Amino acid sequence: MNIIRQTLTLFVFFISFIQMSAFASPSQNNLAPMLQKVLPAVVNIRADIKITDFNTLNQLQKEKGNNSNNSNNSNSDVPDIYLSIGSGVIVDTENGYILTNAHVINDAQTVTVTLGDGHHYTGKIIGLDKPSDIAVIQIKAKNLKAIPISDSGNLKVGDSVAAIGNPFGLNQTVTSGIVSALGRTTLGIENYENFIQTDAPINPGNSGGALINMDGELIGVNTAILAPEKGSVGIGFAIPSNMAKSIMQQLIKFGDVRRGTLGIGAQDITPDLATAFGLSNMNGAAVTLVKIDSPAEKAGLQIGDIIISVNDADIKNSNDIVNIIGALRVNSKVTLGLLRHNKALTLNATLTDPKELKDSSEATDPFFYGVGLKNFSLLSPTHGSIKGVLVISVEPDSHAWQADLRPGDVIKLANQQQVLNIDDLKKVASGVKDSLLLNVLRGTGAVFLVINKEQS
Repeated sequence: MNIIRQTLTLFVFFISFIQMSAFASPSQNNLAPMLQKVLPAVVNIRADIKITDFNTLNQLQKEKGNNSNNSNNSNSDVPDIYLSIGSGVIVDTENGYILTNAHVINDAQTVTVTLGDGHHYTGKIIGLDKPSDIAVIQIKAKNLKAIPISDSGNLKVGDSVAAIGNPFGLNQTVTSGIVSALGRTTLGIENYENFIQTDAPINPGNSGGALINMDGELIGVNTAILAPEKGSVGIGFAIPSNMAKSIMQQLIKFGDVRRGTLGIGAQDITPDLATAFGLSNMNGAAVTLVKIDSPAEKAGLQIGDIIISVNDADIKNSNDIVNIIGALRVNSKVTLGLLRHNKALTLNATLTDPKELKDSSEATDPFFYGVGLKNFSLLSPTHGSIKGVLVISVEPDSHAWQADLRPGDVIKLANQQQVLNIDDLKKVASGVKDSLLLNVLRGTGAVFLVINKEQS
């Protein structure tokens, strides 16, 4: 009898558990209540873009998923207007600010914003930043809804997310998935990359839309997909909200992003490098280059230093430095945490304008700025015993490049004076006012070149 009672008790408990689970599951997994609050903040964006040639048209079609509505010019086969369709996220109801992708509205003649309720507004472009692919537009409207911006730094792989946008022009489409990966870089999509990867389906037209967490907060701006036929295969990318917010603030305040430069080269820490440097882990980035007269040099940074933090943000790899510095304006102060010979050290630097740094370096060495040189000697069957200066590299658009100096050239004469090494070459160049005459060996022949201080 006791066994029967125990069995019945367990059976009743089991049935009760199933019923409770059945009633509990919908409320736990149903996204509808949250989406009702955030959907009104995701808008449709239509931008009319002036087309002047097929190259521009092909590039637009490649970037924007071939969504077009073209009117033909009677004098040309090139369409007048390309209609770019994308998405946007209202983030400020008081000012009507909307976050979107720069590629959605770049070169737009007019921008039309359509809310979820069907109301249309003309959008004003506040600013856009191509390197990060972030743009801000503004509409004048009342009773707007906004999505609060969350800290994307708290995201973890496996977190549930939802993507909201207008794929193929289908307004306010919602897809769901998880965070598949974080910190995706070197994809060649943007200059500054730190993408959130998600399997929530993203398609053409989703660009500029919202990637949200389960609390209805913005954690990313949907930007790109990895797919052979412009359709979702479960690999989508979003710009983290922290990066988007930083760029947005600059665009609203200044209308542009005027990036500062630190003036270093850095590389990731591999297991072999960690062992060679005596590091306990592979976090950080090794400094491989410190440019002359750069903020890094003035701050005392040295080759071989391991940067482990920038402005208190931990550095996992060299791309972290690129992204953090790339979001800071000229004259911004940065605090660098680093290891030097395994001892902790803190340095402070002030970022400078990249053009100013280039101009300063160019003024110091106008003829050979951007040129890599090496002392050279060779017994040649054509030229005999050669001593001179070998050109290792030439930066495009430098004065030397404009003069047709190329890698592999061997400089023998400068202003008709023999140069046996780099010191000889720089000594002759330092006494020249406007132009420098070079005689260089090139292959089995030789040519004269003239490098001018000022490009024509």
